Amino acid sequence: MFRLLYSNPEVYEVDILNAGDEDLLRISEEMGLALNLDEMKRIQDYFRRAGRNPTDIELQSLGQAWSEHCCYKSSKYYLKKYLLGFRTDYVISTSDDAGVVEFDDEHAYVIAFESHNHPSAIEPYGGAATGIGGILRDVVCMGAQPLALIDPLFFGNPDIKHEELPRGTKHPLYLLSGVVAGIRDYGNRVGIPTVGGMVFFDDSYLTNCLVNVGCVGIARKDRIIPSRVGGEGEIIILAGGATGRDGIHGVTFASAELDESSEEESRSAVQLGNPITKEPLMHACLEAVEKGLVSGMKDLGGGGLSGAVGEMSLAGNCGAVVWLDKVHLKEEGMKPWEIWVSESQERMLLSVKPQHVDDVLYIFSKWDVTARVIGVTTGDKRLRVYYGDRLIYDMDIEFVSGGVEYCRNYTVRKPEETYRDEIRDVGNYEDLILKMLSHPNVASKEWVIRQYDHEVRANTILKPLQGVTGYEGHGDAAVIKPTESWRGLAITADVNPWMTRIDPYWGSASSFDEMVRNLVAVNSRPHSFVDCLNFGNPEKPERMGEFVESVRALGWMSKGFGIPVVSGNVSLYNETPYGSIAPTPSLIGVGIVEDVRKAITADFKRSGSAIVLVGETRPEFGGSIYSKVTGLESSRVPRTDPERLKKYSDAMLQAFERFRVLACHDVSTGGVAVALAEMAFAGRVGFEVGLSDYVELFSESNTRWVVEVAESQAESFVEFITALGLKARVIGSTGGDELNFGIVRLDFERAENAWRTGMSRYVG
Repeated sequence: MFRLLYSNPEVYEVDILNAGDEDLLRISEEMGLALNLDEMKRIQDYFRRAGRNPTDIELQSLGQAWSEHCCYKSSKYYLKKYLLGFRTDYVISTSDDAGVVEFDDEHAYVIAFESHNHPSAIEPYGGAATGIGGILRDVVCMGAQPLALIDPLFFGNPDIKHEELPRGTKHPLYLLSGVVAGIRDYGNRVGIPTVGGMVFFDDSYLTNCLVNVGCVGIARKDRIIPSRVGGEGEIIILAGGATGRDGIHGVTFASAELDESSEEESRSAVQLGNPITKEPLMHACLEAVEKGLVSGMKDLGGGGLSGAVGEMSLAGNCGAVVWLDKVHLKEEGMKPWEIWVSESQERMLLSVKPQHVDDVLYIFSKWDVTARVIGVTTGDKRLRVYYGDRLIYDMDIEFVSGGVEYCRNYTVRKPEETYRDEIRDVGNYEDLILKMLSHPNVASKEWVIRQYDHEVRANTILKPLQGVTGYEGHGDAAVIKPTESWRGLAITADVNPWMTRIDPYWGSASSFDEMVRNLVAVNSRPHSFVDCLNFGNPEKPERMGEFVESVRALGWMSKGFGIPVVSGNVSLYNETPYGSIAPTPSLIGVGIVEDVRKAITADFKRSGSAIVLVGETRPEFGGSIYSKVTGLESSRVPRTDPERLKKYSDAMLQAFERFRVLACHDVSTGGVAVALAEMAFAGRVGFEVGLSDYVELFSESNTRWVVEVAESQAESFVEFITALGLKARVIGSTGGDELNFGIVRLDFERAENAWRTGMSRYVG
């Protein structure tokens, strides 16, 4: 079945022409291709038409290109049907490695969002660090200077005992510490601030944690670089770190379920990051872009050279010839297929016109970054790979990079089959609020945030922690100032997996609503968003149904509200024999702040202000912290509507222009009770409000904000909102040294201590 074709380099011919079904599956398994029988038969038919057997490097290339991670074979049908296609006139590009969106007349912001879930579950430090490295490359390869990093993280509950862990599973606190350290060390060392994210704990992530990483950058519109070659006869340059055996089969590893053997068998699929190499690589790439020397650029992520060369060439309607022996290696004795599919970090692929090659190579040499010519583009849409004078790979690029597409069957749980609503008033509000504040999904994330440098480059106007120095609390969104003007970008990350697990449709819609609320709260106009769609095994109809319902909801909210999804990622097979993760459609929202000097923070500013609640409160407790701490189940996930959300958002932004708004905070996990407490802790100011029952205290209804307004303007503020047919009312005032909710009072210090130590008690 495997015949040695060449001994130096070691290349095998694989006999698939004479292979039966069992043989084809055995070849896929033994070579780590992760391709099913139908896919192997397609490959067999291709080579039958070619009249020859493939080499091992050709089959390995197909395994990478046709992986779930690279070609989105299970998801793209439904993405195109429900989510993609809606664009506004300020979207410049959505088809490259990152989304490109107009920022002002001269600049565009560039945004990308990826997952590094499986690698982080195996090796949390390296997996998270290389996730940061990869997302930085996605932005740099568009010709953009990275501005900020965002990292939503999801782990199993931190209080699980070691003896209760399933075989082969690492403790959530070990994973949390390793992941945070990896993000910290990589981001801080390359000098890019980490300004946003979230940390969420749930049993469904116990055997499969999620590490999602996003990056926003800025570029001149006339210097945007596409992820494609510029035409026939261009020179292909590989720049950056050496190629090694780390990261081999990374994309096929990411496209299968984890099991207890993954720790031992898949460690080589985790790349080794090097931020000290990354920083000069970024500088060199951006200098070459600034001087107009680059036609196209792509980072070497999933599939390594195999993916990057093929995708760039196909996008440029070209083919290519590559000389694999020119690639700079970490170690001797690597097989050609290993060089071709390795996902070693800190590497970029550039397409350069012949007259610019010497100038480009000089720039990389000046930055002490290795750069070598490894190929040339052709006009025939065919990719040929040589090692020395031996042709070891010769295939149609469209066949390889085009991938496969499935319209998978799915099932959707009917609401009436799973509907439950046990929610009732259990009293004992003081104890309930303290339990909520100390829950690790609500409590202060200062232990995480303080490890990240969120002020490097001095562009972070609103930081992730806001309020009185030494007592800061969580802000709704960070705000960065990317250019010399006062115009800024607001950035937030949101999803509520408790809600999406109960109802993927309304849970995803609620996550979109929260994203918009957070952007509006800091006085920014919602502008665009990106998604990282984390789900279980798509071959299981119920898991596929969760994905379809989530995408359908996001498409409805996106089009109805009027902001586009400009980039994204799908991460499937987040599942083990112990179960699947909760559906987790992570969102990063970006808003435009017209003047960063008018950005609004969440902390109460002074005593004697009026507190206004904007929005409509209903008895909606599905996926709520109230349900979690009381043990009462509810399937009633909060509802939303994009048109209503748009009306409220526009009204809030208009009100910010008319009135003296001192603070604003969205109402989300824990309802009004937690929102008020967080505003008080960050501002060191108590409050007195008149809330009458548990619904007003703890409901997590969407499209609501708590606003601090000067007392003299409170009545006018409410009248302005209600005149638009919307809901708003004064619920109390700031001041005092306690949290007075009307039906219950809490000692300020006791409540604050519960919130500040709720997570730190696990991590020290």
